[in-house]
Amino acid sequence: MGILNSLLRAVTWWNGSTLNTQIYTSRKGIKVGEDDEGNVFYHNADDSRRWVIFNGEAEASRVDPDWHGWLHRTWDEPPTDKPLKHKSWEKPHQENLTGSALAYAPAGSLRRPDPVERKDYEAWSPE
Repeated sequence: MGILNSLLRAVTWWNGSTLNTQIYTSRKGIKVGEDDEGNVFYHNADDSRRWVIFNGEAEASRVDPDWHGWLHRTWDEPPTDKPLKHKSWEKPHQENLTGSALAYAPAGSLRRPDPVERKDYEAWSPE
C-alpha cells in the first residue's frame, strides 16, 4: 500500500502535495497547526508565505473558515493560538458537495431519490 500511495502522489497533484511542495515544506515550513480533517498548516520563517498540506484530496472548500481566514491574512493569529468565537446558531463547516450524490436537490428535482409528482403543471403538447 505504501508504494502505491507514493506512486499515486508522484503522478497526481490532487491527492496531497506535489514533490516540490514536499521539499519546500521540509526545508522552510514551520508547522502552525492541524484542523479536524487532518489538513496541516504551515508558514515560513518570516511569515511571508502560508500554505496547507491537504489530508487526501486537495479541495479548497475542505478548509474551515477559521483556517481560511488565517491563510488569507484576515487575521494574524492561527486558530490554535486564538480560537474564533462562534455563535450558537452557526452550523459546523461542511465542504462543497456540488456534483456529488450528497448535493442539495430541492423537492421536485429529478435527482432526488423520491421525486414528487406535480399536480400543478400540465405539459404542453402540440396539436
